[in-house]
Amino acid sequence: MNRTLDVATSFAASIARAGTGMAVATRGRTPEKLLELYDFEACPFCRKVREALSLLDLEAMVYPCPKGGRRFRPLVKQRGGKEQFPWLVDPNTRRELYESDDIVAYLFTTYGTGAAPLALRSSALANVTSGLASVFRPGFGGRYRPARAPDKPLELWSFEASPFCRIAREALSSLELPYVLHNVAKGSARRETFVARSGKMMVPYLFDPNTGQEMFESADIVRYLEATYALPQ
Repeated sequence: MNRTLDVATSFAASIARAGTGMAVATRGRTPEKLLELYDFEACPFCRKVREALSLLDLEAMVYPCPKGGRRFRPLVKQRGGKEQFPWLVDPNTRRELYESDDIVAYLFTTYGTGAAPLALRSSALANVTSGLASVFRPGFGGRYRPARAPDKPLELWSFEASPFCRIAREALSSLELPYVLHNVAKGSARRETFVARSGKMMVPYLFDPNTGQEMFESADIVRYLEATYALPQ
C-alpha cells in the first residue's frame, strides 16, 4: 500500500475510536509477572483489550494469532478449549479469560480503580466503533504470512491509539512474531525510562534481542521485519 494511504487509513482507525488508548486513564497495582495476551491486530474485540492495557499502563507478552497462524492459535484451543480471541492469561492470579468485555472488566478491577471508562464500558458503542476502525484497515494484521520464528520475543514500545504503532503491530501480527508490549501512552510512568534508553519520546520503537537491532519509524520497522523474518510465499 502507498505510504500516504497507509498512514491515512491508520489515522482514520484511531479517529473511529476517538483516540482511546492515547493516554493513561488510571493506574493501580502493577503485576509482578507479564500478562499474556493472545490476539490479532485486525480483531475489533482484541482492540478493546489493547486499549485497556494502554489506559491502565500495563505491559503484556503478546502472542499474535492471525488467521491461519500455526504457532499460537492451536495453543489457545488446546489450553482454553476454543479458538476464540482475545484470550488473556494472567499468571499472577492464574485467571484465563475469553470475551473482551470480561477481560476489560477484569483488568480494571484487578489493576485499575474498578470501573472501565465509558469508551470501553458501553459494549454496543465500543463494538460498533471498534468494528469501524477495522473497516479502515481491512484484514491488516489479520492473516498469517509464512515467517521464521525468532528465538527470543521482540520488544515494542507503543500505545494503542498511535496510527504509526498500529502499522508496526500489524506486521508483527501477520508474521506471528511474539513481542513484549511496553505501553508508553501519555502519562505513562514508563516514559522517562524509555526516553533515557531511546533518546527521545517517539513511537513505535522496536528492539530485536535476536539481532541487536533497535529502530524508530513504522516503515523502517515493517521493512526490517519483512527482511529478517518473512519467508518466500
